[in-house]
Amino acid sequence: MKRLFSGLVAAVLALAAEGLMLAQTNSAAGTRKVSLTKSGFLAPAGTPDAQSHNLDIYWIDVEGGASTLIVTPSGESMLIDTGWMVGDRDAKRIYEAAQKAGLKKIDYVVISHFHADHVGGLAALSKMIPMGKFYDHGDTIEKENQQWLDSYTTASAGKRTIVKPGDEIPLKGVRVLVITSDQKIITKTLPGGGPNPLCADAEQIAPLGNENQRVLGVMLIYGKFKFLNLIDLDWEKEMELACPVNRLGTVTLYQTSRHGAFDGAGAPAFLGAIRPQVVVVNNGPRKGMGQVDNGVKSITPPGTQITPYEKVAYLRLAKLPGIEGIWQQHLSLLDKDPNHNTSEDMIANLEDGPADKGNGISASVGRDGKFTVTNGRNGFSKTYMAH
Repeated sequence: MKRLFSGLVAAVLALAAEGLMLAQTNSAAGTRKVSLTKSGFLAPAGTPDAQSHNLDIYWIDVEGGASTLIVTPSGESMLIDTGWMVGDRDAKRIYEAAQKAGLKKIDYVVISHFHADHVGGLAALSKMIPMGKFYDHGDTIEKENQQWLDSYTTASAGKRTIVKPGDEIPLKGVRVLVITSDQKIITKTLPGGGPNPLCADAEQIAPLGNENQRVLGVMLIYGKFKFLNLIDLDWEKEMELACPVNRLGTVTLYQTSRHGAFDGAGAPAFLGAIRPQVVVVNNGPRKGMGQVDNGVKSITPPGTQITPYEKVAYLRLAKLPGIEGIWQQHLSLLDKDPNHNTSEDMIANLEDGPADKGNGISASVGRDGKFTVTNGRNGFSKTYMAH
């Protein structure tokens, strides 16, 4: 009897677990069962690690730097930035993500600007995996960034292209449009753009350094899905893109500028114009979101009644009309208030130091505009539909 009872209990528990998983799969939130893969990423169950025939985007944890790997349905790839030098840590993480994606080479490399947290890992990575063509904003830099430009020109020798706004990077199967480069912005207004009523009485912030304003920023377009990545572009340049005319229209997925440090980026008139459905914050545990920048200076004309806005970065995003999801690379250890971070299920890394596993965030986008974002730490996943 005991054996029979034990068997019945086991069967009931198994059925309950299966029912819970089915309920999660079919829930309105779009939660999905996932399977573990290497390099801090997870893939949807039943989906091969490589050649999924979707557009795949990987946000690689480079500890408050930036590195985003894109693989098209045709198998071509583009890497935007390479993180820090730091003992080849970031180069190794990028290489592991490329292996996970089934890549033998990286076809296109975009270096947004010549700061250590964006190009530092390139020299080591170039020894790990072949790279095709390189794209950048040009040679104008400050003296303190010379070593990073030198490292880049060595790695990109004979394969380099300097781009300007309006140019396109020929990644097969998608459209990659250059939005900003070398302190210039795209002059054409994209579909959905137009006069922006949020500009009236908006706060004006002084530029935050020339190199951040030189950023090579892009919009990737795949059917209805639009991914905007302006890297470290500052408030002043965001306002130029959004005011008095919104040049960009609305976007599906937005990677936060300046790692989510919204004292000097995330201008409300800009965010309200692009109205992202989903946001990925590529912050570090102690960099970006939650960080206070005492160097930020308002240049709003005296006497202007500034439209009030939310100062906390997460809340500024969460209050946007139409926002459906906010994902963070790290819990902000600068501001751990649960109300100032997204849901823990949507944070890839909760620790700092040796306990930090370097988990990534990924998105898989179908031709119909349906896309799933997955947390590499716990497999938590949500599915959305591009408008």
